[in-house]
Parts: sequence; structure tokens; C-alpha cells
Amino acid sequence: MIPDLTHIDTWLFDLDNTLYPVESGFMAQVEHRMTSFVMKVTDLPRDEAYGLQKKYFAEHGLTLAGLMRNHGVDPADFHALFHDLSLEALAQDPELLIALARLPGRRFIFTNADDLHAERVMKHLGLTHLFDQVFHIHSFGFLPKPDPQGFQLMIDAHGLDPATTAFFEDSERNLKPAFDLGMTTILVGPHAQASTAPFVHHRTHKLAPLLNHARLKESV
Repeated sequence: MIPDLTHIDTWLFDLDNTLYPVESGFMAQVEHRMTSFVMKVTDLPRDEAYGLQKKYFAEHGLTLAGLMRNHGVDPADFHALFHDLSLEALAQDPELLIALARLPGRRFIFTNADDLHAERVMKHLGLTHLFDQVFHIHSFGFLPKPDPQGFQLMIDAHGLDPATTAFFEDSERNLKPAFDLGMTTILVGPHAQASTAPFVHHRTHKLAPLLNHARLKESV
């Protein structure tokens, strides 16, 4: 089905594994370094550190949030882990760049990553000029998705109308608060089509084809 997005004038995108494919393997690099950091902080062996990492992610929406609350980790130290990661796994997608450019209205990034990570990835992918602003983890006071407070801060900061906002995410659970607020929700990634969540409006394996075929509001 061709999605009807003619009511949308604000486009909200997650960054990692959404504006580039999960198949790139880039986030596996991030996760490996994250586990090593948890090992250093806790003195746990890698398998136990990985388990704790996932536990904090499940409980707090972000591994960092659990590390801050339970181990006093400085978020600057945590984020510094990823600022020199190789970006070679990520490739620009000309089809996606064209698809994003045709979207009428404002475009934002809403990411649980920090500002420097988002800046590096967006620049490498050729996305920077296509977005009005990045709402990163510092912007919403370390209240990560899916915390509804983080969403409300995003709405308040940029004067968003949820009824005319579409939110694109690779994480199903992060779409629930957006749906509850009245946004149109789109799940992206290889497992999207298998989702049966009632709070997901549209599903697509790849982002560009959906955007290129969607019905959009006519530009004034």
C-alpha cells in the first residue's frame, strides 16, 4: 500500500539504524565498545558485562542511563568512546537523499546519541543540509526514548504538532509514546514487516522506497 502522508508537515527521524541500514554493521562496532566500557566500569567478564548492558538498556531505554544511575559514570566519558569510530561501514544513499529532499515542511533528528556522534554520522552520509536541527540526548536531559518526557521536551522545544508529525524509528518500543501523543509512526528495518504492534501505522524494510512512493502534502 502507498502510505498517505498528506497530513504531515514535520518529519522526525531516529538516526542510527534508521537513516542507514542495520545491515551496515556499524552499530555492532558501537555495541562492542560499549561492552568493553561496561567491563572497565564493573570489572565483569565480557559476557556478564554484555548482559548488564542489555539489562540497563531494557530498564532505562539507554545503557548510559543505567551506568549513570548505578555507577556514577560521566556521560562525556561514555560518549567519547564513539567519537573516533571508523565510518567506513556507512555509505551515502543517493535515493534516500532525494527522498528526504522532497519532504515538505521541517525535518528533525531525534536520537539517543550525543551531538558529536550525530554530527559525524550525518556529515558522512551527506544528510546535514537536509535537517533543520538535531535533538540529541543532551537536548532532553538524558531522558532517552522511549521516555515520554523526552518526547514532550522535543515537542515543546520545536513547537511540534503531533497530529502533523511523522516519526521514523527502527525500535518498535520507541514508537509507542509517539503514537500515544498522536504522531504517525513508521517502523523501519528488516523486521518491520513482521511487527503486529497496534501503535505502528506503517512498516518498511528500507526507508527511501517508502518516502519516494508516499503521498505527500503539496508544497505551497
